[in-house]
Amino acid sequence: MIRVITIEREYGSGGGAIAEQVAARLGWKLWDQLLTQEIARRMDCECQAVAKHEEREDPVYYRLLKSFMRGSHEGSLSAPRLKMLDADCVREVAKKLVPEISREGNSVIVGRGSAYYLCSRPDTFHVFIYAPFHERVRRLQETGKSESEAEELADTVDRDRADFIKRYFKVDWPARNCFHLMVNSAVGNEVAVDIILDAVARYGKQKT
Repeated sequence: MIRVITIEREYGSGGGAIAEQVAARLGWKLWDQLLTQEIARRMDCECQAVAKHEEREDPVYYRLLKSFMRGSHEGSLSAPRLKMLDADCVREVAKKLVPEISREGNSVIVGRGSAYYLCSRPDTFHVFIYAPFHERVRRLQETGKSESEAEELADTVDRDRADFIKRYFKVDWPARNCFHLMVNSAVGNEVAVDIILDAVARYGKQKT
């Protein structure tokens, strides 16, 4: 029986909204912003600070600074007082949290590397949501972004996610072999939700 669904997505593809509808239809818990909030709670910091470091690498200059701080005598003395928040820290919390969520079951988890953390769990179904570039730009414009801003975000956010996945999981994003289903959201959110739920039900029956 499938107890967890992970949804990875291209930026602007509507993956978050589709995940929300899937969770609502199943009556399951949605771990999207809630996941960010729980990471922030465990790290005792603001959600905005966590969001800045999710699914992306820290800049090169920051990684160099951190290496220097860890390696220097002054840095080692200051480290206990700094409480630096970075991608490594956020990732370590997510690495522990996502398996905890999966053990609870009845959960839809959006991104944050969840498909890769849970790739070996037999009770988990992995979905990747994508869309043509122009469709993602259109969706982003509907949220109030200008065309140029939407185009830049559709390109750069996914590049950051790809770098993040490559660094921490050693695979090329989206790593198609990790997913049971890939859905083009250009078919519309309702159709995408129906496809996902149908696939989950059929796959669950096959597994049992």
